Amino acid sequence: MTPEDQDLIRARQKSRARVLAVLLFAFVILVFAISIVKIQMGMPLRAQ
Repeated sequence: MTPEDQDLIRARQKSRARVLAVLLFAFVILVFAISIVKIQMGMPLRAQ
């Protein structure tokens, strides 16, 4: 494998890692926002 191929693979991995980080961050924000709304509405956070 040439150094150019390795650089291309690393660039793809870095791109995928960034996308995954953004999606994970968005999911955390979504869960946080839903929790805040449920608390304000007086609903329990989880079913019992």
